[in-house]
Amino acid sequence: MSDLFLRVLPSVEAEEDAPAADRVISGSPKFRTWNHEDRDGLYCGIWESTPGHWRISYDEWEFCHILSGHSIIADSDGLEYDLKAGDSFVLRPGFSGSWNVIETTRKEYVIRT
Repeated sequence: MSDLFLRVLPSVEAEEDAPAADRVISGSPKFRTWNHEDRDGLYCGIWESTPGHWRISYDEWEFCHILSGHSIIADSDGLEYDLKAGDSFVLRPGFSGSWNVIETTRKEYVIRT
């Protein structure tokens, strides 16, 4: 496959993780991530989380496209963004708030550091 083309499919082995215990607000969320690219400060792939609620803080740009599930992201002022399949959004450096997975959520992502 060319270095100029990348097909993003969950064909690589998933990495399993969870938010740090001090960030969890409720539940016991578990993550699976299929990373496909890690080059020159650019990361992309597919991420999935089981239900739970945790604090988030970003120091990079992240574009997300929700493939399935239901989540609510709230910013530090409490403004909530209801996210379902088909929704796309960008989290900017400096964004902080919380991510609440209501129904197991899967997203495609592109991160630029």
